[in-house]
Amino acid sequence: MFGRGPSKKSDNTKFYEILGVPKTAAPEDLKKAYKKAAIKNHPDKGGDPEKFKELAQAYEVLSDPEKREIYDQYGEDALKEGMGGGGGGHDPFDIFSSFFGGGSPFGGGSSRGRRQRRGEDVVHPLKVSLEDVYLGTMKKLSLSRNALCSKCNGKGSKSGASLKCGGCQGTGMKVTIRQLGPGMIQQMQHACNECRGTGETISDKDRCPQCKGDKVIPEKKVLEVNVEKGMQHSQKLTFEGQADEAPDTVTGDIVFVLQQKEHPKFKRKGEDLFVEHTISLTEALCGFQFVLTHLDGRNLLIKSNPGEVVKPDSYKAISDEGMPIYQRPFMKGKLYIHFTVEFPDSLSPDQTKAIEAVLPKPSTTQLSDMEIDECEETTLHDVNIEDEMRRKAQAQREAYDDDEDDDDHPGGAQRVQCAQQ
Repeated sequence: MFGRGPSKKSDNTKFYEILGVPKTAAPEDLKKAYKKAAIKNHPDKGGDPEKFKELAQAYEVLSDPEKREIYDQYGEDALKEGMGGGGGGHDPFDIFSSFFGGGSPFGGGSSRGRRQRRGEDVVHPLKVSLEDVYLGTMKKLSLSRNALCSKCNGKGSKSGASLKCGGCQGTGMKVTIRQLGPGMIQQMQHACNECRGTGETISDKDRCPQCKGDKVIPEKKVLEVNVEKGMQHSQKLTFEGQADEAPDTVTGDIVFVLQQKEHPKFKRKGEDLFVEHTISLTEALCGFQFVLTHLDGRNLLIKSNPGEVVKPDSYKAISDEGMPIYQRPFMKGKLYIHFTVEFPDSLSPDQTKAIEAVLPKPSTTQLSDMEIDECEETTLHDVNIEDEMRRKAQAQREAYDDDEDDDDHPGGAQRVQCAQQ
């Protein structure tokens, strides 16, 4: 009943416009258009990396018959929601290289081949309330990161040139030898202090005035984190290529890990919600009704069925009032109510007689006075079973520790006796 398509049709012309082809374009026309535009916008040719990425995403979707059909009917949003396996998941350089036998048409290897080192991912915990993952929310977060200097394009110098560091011969590392003793030496490797591990030096006159030769500058970045309905505790939201930038380095990702906070009323277990509710003995026997305010502010009227008796420690469930299911927000789990029945501390004789008059007779056989006289009387008293078990366990541990102490000193008393003789 919930269908495959989104609630409304989104833009289904953008990818055709990116490639510069009509919606009726044949597969051969798509290939020609992509190849021509990708060569023009390839980063190795000074093209726009974002435009190059958009071209690859558009071609990946439109060249796949199933994805193209979904895109034509429902637009890009449907692909993002997981229909047809999604769109834009492949590396744009891999898609481009597939046209040239896995290589580059420009010779000398691609820029991706030269940039083998990958920067570290930056992981941030993101605290969310149960209401956040029930309703969905957007959080704007301001972060600091290093970005390539825009004035020198990450070169660190005005001229764009650098010199090989003489201190480390361009390796970025130095080896220090220390003598530990006669015939014994120790080699230690550490980053070169002259070039700070870069293997390059820049003359003072040629240093970039903006980054002072550091090649990167600090910047503030605001990310919009879309917390969707039904997301789970510890679920990760990844922003690809948004971590610290560095020269000749593939930028790492910023990863947010959801940390769901405890809720004072509701407990979540997967797709279901649990709530505790205490009723009186009268309500358990004669019926009850109460209002439960849900996470979205709705008031639910909860009431027992006519003639129903609610037993202590029992559960009742309400379908479709649990958590929304991730990426299927119109489907929900169950809401479970755990009932605790509160009994009165005591009853008067009149109350006891009145209750006995309406309740079923006891199933146990009544004892005669003679049978009672032959029994020993006992007295019941209140007890906290958890405290009782805790004390017993502590006593057992102490007794075990005493036994171990005795085992560690065998014959101790005998040795003392011998010393006194």
